[in-house]
Amino acid sequence: MSKERARRRAEREAERARAAQVNEERQARRARRRALLVRLTPRPVRFYRQGGLIARRRRAQNVVAGAGFVIVQAIVWLIWGSLPVSLAVLVFSLLLAPVVMTLAFDRRT
Repeated sequence: MSKERARRRAEREAERARAAQVNEERQARRARRRALLVRLTPRPVRFYRQGGLIARRRRAQNVVAGAGFVIVQAIVWLIWGSLPVSLAVLVFSLLLAPVVMTLAFDRRT
């Protein structure tokens, strides 16, 4: 009877040792994978807005130009309501936007 208990205890201990070995291998694999990901992942880059007078003025001008662009599109859509006309005005506005911004917000003065 005691030999049987000793044999079963030895089997249980062997099973626990195998489970511990598998668990250690799994943890080592996870640690290697985590280390690789840390090496391959780029550091986060923070973007800060420029805070100077020129940058604030440029942001304000871009907001005004964008609002004007949206208002023109809305007016055309409300007046004509035709998809081809709206698309034509959209393309024309996209082509004309740099010219209008250059003329309206001349930075040389």
